[in-house]
Amino acid sequence: MSSLYLALKNLLFKPLNGLLSVLLFALSIGLLSLLANLRLQADEQFDNNLAGIDLVVGAKGSPLELVLNSMYHVGYPTGNVTLGEVKAFFNPRHPIVEAAVPLSLGDSYRGYRIVGTTPDLLDWYGTSVGEGRVFAKDFEVVLGAEVAAKNKLGVGDSFRSSHGIVDEGEDRIEHDDDFKVVGILAPSETVLNQVILTTNQTYWHSHETHEAAGGDDDADDHAGHDHGDHEGHDHAGHDHSGHDHADHAADAPTSLLDADPDKEITSLLIKYKNASSFQALSFPRNINENTDLLAANPAYEISEVRRQFDSGQRILGILVLAITVVSALSIFIALYASLRERRYELALMRSLGAGRGKLFSIIVAEGLLVAIAGYLVGMLLSHGILAVLASNIDGEFRYELDPWRFITAEAWLLLVSLGIGFLAAVIPAIQASNTDIGDTLTEN
Repeated sequence: MSSLYLALKNLLFKPLNGLLSVLLFALSIGLLSLLANLRLQADEQFDNNLAGIDLVVGAKGSPLELVLNSMYHVGYPTGNVTLGEVKAFFNPRHPIVEAAVPLSLGDSYRGYRIVGTTPDLLDWYGTSVGEGRVFAKDFEVVLGAEVAAKNKLGVGDSFRSSHGIVDEGEDRIEHDDDFKVVGILAPSETVLNQVILTTNQTYWHSHETHEAAGGDDDADDHAGHDHGDHEGHDHAGHDHSGHDHADHAADAPTSLLDADPDKEITSLLIKYKNASSFQALSFPRNINENTDLLAANPAYEISEVRRQFDSGQRILGILVLAITVVSALSIFIALYASLRERRYELALMRSLGAGRGKLFSIIVAEGLLVAIAGYLVGMLLSHGILAVLASNIDGEFRYELDPWRFITAEAWLLLVSLGIGFLAAVIPAIQASNTDIGDTLTEN
């Protein structure tokens, strides 16, 4: 009989002896796999969504919140800014700014954010329309691939938006403006999978209609209203039956340079002409010190998030290392104790012709089997936790996390597992191969 078969039989004869070893080993391997997956997928999300953007400009507040909301669509807007405050950034003759893309946020559809912007945003994220066409008129929208799939929407369908960026279910306040789907983005590994894109003018028309419908009192209420946060705003009783989208499409300016300077946007994404120039390096500081705007460097802010993530990962890494050492010791102790109980059996095998190498290979095979079992259970544990996290992240933040993706690090973990199993078993295996036949049989 093969050494592997005999080792499996020995483990199954008293399964509880090795169960603790398998569980401890599975816990350490599972945590290592979980950390590696989270780190890799988080880094990919961060990198893909940086999109070569050099600067984010918005209302005063937290720079990290501004970057996360504008580029990753997590959290709430810090406020709005007027076109008059940022119009200079759209000037093609600007000495520092090569291009600027405006964002208007504040509405959603079933929890998916509606983003007022320009078609240039697709090029910045390296995304294209997979079906239909890009939006060209107001109240035309292009859906992210996930938005279309989850809500079963296709080109030609219509829907109505809700005030606010969180899906409040039956309590949501729904606009009376119909959005028409004219395109669906091809699937990509960017945040555009989870958003709905339309024109900035659509955002203005939608909110101006509410002001007009509410009369002077309602207009006064809107004067101090921050369009970045609509959660508590009540639009009940507003009538939009006379709203004409065609008029808005005809009146829409061809450039935001031509728009009313009092119009508001949430933030501005900027690319530099030369990111390494001295002017570009000092540009954010000049904006923050000399204007009422906030300029945030997305690469720096995301590096801070990664630094905090690394700190937590190091602490968890120390814990995982301790568990791994304990699990290796557990395998060693289990095999050593089993060896003492089976001394007579091993001596009898020697007397029947089994060589020292045979006994050595049987004990080593037991250690490797425990390690493989721990690895498999650890993988199930790791990806099971990822599946739970994926559903929560998708529900709360509309972010994708692939729970069943296997990464290169997990293949290395298998090799590490086999190495630990071998090292834990090698001393008991040497002792088994050196079993003295005469003394052992005489003792029993």
